[in-house]
Amino acid sequence: MRVLHVISSIDPENGGVTEFVLTLLRHAAPGDSVEVVTLDDPSVPFLKVLPASIHAIGPGRTAFAYTPAFPAWLRENLPRFDGVVLHGLWQYNNLAVFRAISKSKPYVVLPHGMLDPYFKYQSRFKHYRKWLYWVAAEYWILRGAARVVFTTQEEARLARESFWLHRWKEAVIPFGTMPPPPDPEAQVAAFFERTPQLRGRSFLLFLGRIHPKKGCDLLIEAVAEVAHRMPGVDLLMAGPDQMGWAAELQARSAELGVADRIHWTGMIDGDAKWGALRAAEAFVLPSHQENFGIAVAEALACGTPVLLSDKVNIAPEIAADRAGYVEPDTREGVNRLLERWLASTAAERAELAASALVCFERRYDLRGNIQAIHNLFRPAGPS
Repeated sequence: MRVLHVISSIDPENGGVTEFVLTLLRHAAPGDSVEVVTLDDPSVPFLKVLPASIHAIGPGRTAFAYTPAFPAWLRENLPRFDGVVLHGLWQYNNLAVFRAISKSKPYVVLPHGMLDPYFKYQSRFKHYRKWLYWVAAEYWILRGAARVVFTTQEEARLARESFWLHRWKEAVIPFGTMPPPPDPEAQVAAFFERTPQLRGRSFLLFLGRIHPKKGCDLLIEAVAEVAHRMPGVDLLMAGPDQMGWAAELQARSAELGVADRIHWTGMIDGDAKWGALRAAEAFVLPSHQENFGIAVAEALACGTPVLLSDKVNIAPEIAADRAGYVEPDTREGVNRLLERWLASTAAERAELAASALVCFERRYDLRGNIQAIHNLFRPAGPS
């Protein structure tokens, strides 16, 4: 089985979707061949350390990512593949594949949360613009897919609320992550080498893009609200700041008197990332919209309890498995997340940690989920 994955960019700073595609690429099942095509500039540094089976066509000329080089690449290379996986929506690469494939071979689409109605209410103008493209192209792309793959039942439900005109054949396949590499002691050591100021300190971990969607401002205000109750606990904000918001958040933390309690590292990866997840008391993600949250699965894989807003689509499963706490994505809700954690006993925290690992093994171990996507191309796959 030869499968082509199509994604606009494979930049690791883009977060969970990129990590998921790279995991699919690195852990293909025996007998499967996986390649990735992107619209990244072939000269970007991050491509030099990624697998050679990533083909970078070059960036598009517009915000729509149009480039004439991509159809030419497809005409030459599509015959080599048994099926195509399209990641994300609203970009030219999907339309190019749709036109090139016609009905010659199957393709599946993973929206990665891009049909969540949250975005409809964030910008009416963008939604109206998307509606025009929806009628002209995206509706037909999804309708023609062998499957539209959602990561949770909640994502599938929400997707049906974005546009009244919709028709697709859906499948729900959880994402997840591979278990962490062995040698946790070396990972923790790598983390503290990167952040020596946290050595000997207890801390909560935010690991993700510094973005308003992630509720970073609510988290900082919550730390200020409960700071008097957590004198020995800090907050680590780890993740790329692509929109330059961190400076404003840091100024706000200074105004609130907690700047010395909040640490900023930028993006961390490799052993340092796994070390942070292992060393943290708990992982916290107060997002206003989160399709899945691969970093949540990574925390669970390390046996680290998670503190989530109810807008993280896997929050119901986390609550059901008692792998962490869930509250609304409001200032009061995020305050309660921290308050509940601070009020928990050592025995309760140990129980949450044990449940976190069980939750990962039961639901989000990618070794059990990774083949399900490629099985959609096989005759014995889901019907």
